[in-house]
Amino acid sequence: MILTQKRLEGLYEIELKPIEDNRGFFMRTYDSSILIKMGLNREWVQENHSSSMQKNTVRGLHFQLAPHIDAKLIRCIRGEIFDVVVDIRKDSPTFGQWESIILSEKNKKELFIPRGFAHGFCTLTDNCDIIYKHDNYYNRDCDAGILWKDSSLAIEWPVKNPILSERDLKLPEFNEFVQMYNGL
Repeated sequence: MILTQKRLEGLYEIELKPIEDNRGFFMRTYDSSILIKMGLNREWVQENHSSSMQKNTVRGLHFQLAPHIDAKLIRCIRGEIFDVVVDIRKDSPTFGQWESIILSEKNKKELFIPRGFAHGFCTLTDNCDIIYKHDNYYNRDCDAGILWKDSSLAIEWPVKNPILSERDLKLPEFNEFVQMYNGL
């Protein structure tokens, strides 16, 4: 596993190293000893699996409010996604900035997202499956989000007319989130 700090503090790209032969591959996807050395180890208390059948599906930008704010470890195990995070930590020098990464079954990368980020993705292929580890339990009352196409964030999504849930269509814009919560 190779960990690379991204531009936004606390965000890490994790490159996995499969051992391949004529049968396929074997790959370590999690090693607490490596994450401990980097100061990133968490007690992962929940794992979720998201499946999207159609290309151009956008999910997000989602997060949990206090006291259920969570860190995530994300991996795309089938297909390819454009994965996006937005720093919503009120005391962060990069508050309101976003970063993206391509996660796919081919590149075998993971993304470690610290607490205090909104997260979303766009499927770049049909039939995408994503595995998420969380260091806090989901709580419906703390479930929140920001509109995916907020103009003030200016995220460069690879789709103009995505497939969205009714919920994601109605999320507040970033400025509304700031007015309501002042950040996380």
